[in-house]
Amino acid sequence: MSYNKRLSFEFFPPKTESGMVKLRETRSTLGRLSPAFFSVTYGAGGSTRDTTRNAVMDIHSDGYDVAPHLSFGGDDEASVLSLLEDYRQHGIKRIVALRGDMPSGMGMARLVYANELVRFIRHHTGNHFEIEVAAYPEIHPEAKSYEEDIYYLKQKFDDGANSALTQYFYDADAYSWFLESCRHAGITAPIYPGIMPITNYQNLARFSARCGASIPRWVAKQLESYGSKQDDIINFGIELVTRLCENLLAAGAPGLHFYTMNQSEPTSSICSNLGIRAEAG
Repeated sequence: MSYNKRLSFEFFPPKTESGMVKLRETRSTLGRLSPAFFSVTYGAGGSTRDTTRNAVMDIHSDGYDVAPHLSFGGDDEASVLSLLEDYRQHGIKRIVALRGDMPSGMGMARLVYANELVRFIRHHTGNHFEIEVAAYPEIHPEAKSYEEDIYYLKQKFDDGANSALTQYFYDADAYSWFLESCRHAGITAPIYPGIMPITNYQNLARFSARCGASIPRWVAKQLESYGSKQDDIINFGIELVTRLCENLLAAGAPGLHFYTMNQSEPTSSICSNLGIRAEAG
């Protein structure tokens, strides 16, 4: 198959120089797949503010489009505005706006919701930034209902978001149903599925339980059966996620957003299976 839709990759900010070197190698490899942008995550309450900014500027200096994640956390408006102005002055054109999580020890400090952050960005920077927000096909773990979660997603778009990136999932029907529900709610902006390659089942199961992403029982049982056979886990994951992406694209997904965990593999193999070819050089 051939691929002609938007492609993007997500990184987390390295804490060490060796981690930064590895990330440069990863982005060099994935950069040959011509992504629309790379995104860089932002720790709870801005705990990775400096490392996120460093990674963003490093990626930007190499000529790639980059989207910093941003949330208020425990910061005040002046701090967030200062960071936005810093990004704007350096030519960053895209932001992933999130509610984020409050760091431990912040007590009863008020969470600033994503739609409020979107409104804040628009108020202070106009239309300079393309704003991405989060969406949850299997609903946010704190949502009271499916309908309420879609209502809050619509608020983000009503306040100025351009598009959404979803939490990862492994059920294509969940995404298709979610898209249809969003359309019925009046959401017409593009919603890009988040794709999580599988490299370690124990870590995936632990993280999924925490963030509300479900792993189909048959997938969990298959992964469990491999035990410590890492190659079998990775090969099964590549085939599974490739099929998932094919089904999502066939269902009308406008593109794909990969959670790379700062590794070029198995994302590169999945992209190759989808007909996404690396540029020479």
